[in-house]
Amino acid sequence: MDSAKRVMSGTHGHLWLEGEKVGECSAFQAKMAFNKEDVSMDGEMAVDVKVTSTKGTGSMTLYKVSSRMAQFIGSRIMDGQDVRFTLISELDDPDAYGAERVSIGNVSMDDLTLADWKRASIGTVECPFTFTRFKFLDEVDAR
Repeated sequence: MDSAKRVMSGTHGHLWLEGEKVGECSAFQAKMAFNKEDVSMDGEMAVDVKVTSTKGTGSMTLYKVSSRMAQFIGSRIMDGQDVRFTLISELDDPDAYGAERVSIGNVSMDDLTLADWKRASIGTVECPFTFTRFKFLDEVDAR
């Protein structure tokens, strides 16, 4: 890194839900956890591990400006449909070495917030989810 200005700022983050920009997104995170099993090796005191599966989890925080999530999944969930969709996250700071975009697939919401507010506070909604697929569409190369 040649300068602190190369550190990417979340101010330049963007999110798309099924191709529609989610302008009210104020925070986004997606992580892949590795489930491991211990493996004892012959003649070794240390126990090694083997990755046996993965689990994708994440969360998006939305400013409360609409009923977007209720409209997107609410009625379909109540009709017994297991709603799945794709998210695309982009972090494109103009001072960075480039932009990073990742597609998060087979996304399933963990819950649906029906109401959550506090007087004299900006409204936000936390939307936790799980997923099974991801693919980097653009990666940042720090030359």
